[in-house]
Amino acid sequence: MNPAYIIVIITMIASWLIQRRLQSKFERYSQVGLQSNLSGKQIAELMLADHGITDVRVISTPGSLTDHYNPADKTVNLSEAVYADRSAAAAAVAAHECGHAVQHATAYAALQFRSAMVPALSAVSKFMPILLFLGVIMLNNTPLPLKIGVAMFALTTLFSFVTLPVEFDASKRALAWIDRRGIVTPQEHAMAKDALKWAALTYVVAALGSLATLLYYASFLMGRRRD
Repeated sequence: MNPAYIIVIITMIASWLIQRRLQSKFERYSQVGLQSNLSGKQIAELMLADHGITDVRVISTPGSLTDHYNPADKTVNLSEAVYADRSAAAAAVAAHECGHAVQHATAYAALQFRSAMVPALSAVSKFMPILLFLGVIMLNNTPLPLKIGVAMFALTTLFSFVTLPVEFDASKRALAWIDRRGIVTPQEHAMAKDALKWAALTYVVAALGSLATLLYYASFLMGRRRD
């Protein structure tokens, strides 16, 4: 069996396990009420204000673990539970997403590079699956479609790895701020840090999985050259 294929399977299993663990952690820490009694919305608005950011709105978005920062319309989108919750988990998520808003406001280089890649990725995603599929089928006749597909997939893999420092930095900013501002107690801080660690691991596994998949498709091209 192709070693890259084995790695893909391993990363898929690891991703599933980490997602389960992350969900478990957030459910557990959502039961721990903050002594400060601040909701996710209040924490997000306070962090934005402390960093002099006045043009970003904090809004509620449907779903679970759907929290994100949208630089296009400058909104911190908090899932319904995080938006209203007053827990260690909510504090971690709300501050983390505001960490991205702070990155945007301070022109954090990794975030700028990541944002600049989005238009190209949007265009690539429309054609990449078809090219990879056709490329494997047509490989004996011509390697060109697969070469183009692999090049496109390489861009998505790069995006996955560029995302890592962006996410790590947002968590670092979040934890430093909630500690400095007295939003959490030492015990609550440890819970917030643990929750963000597991969230970060999902990005790490996703990046490794993307790399493994890239190597899997690239192996077809390398095998053809050996032939």
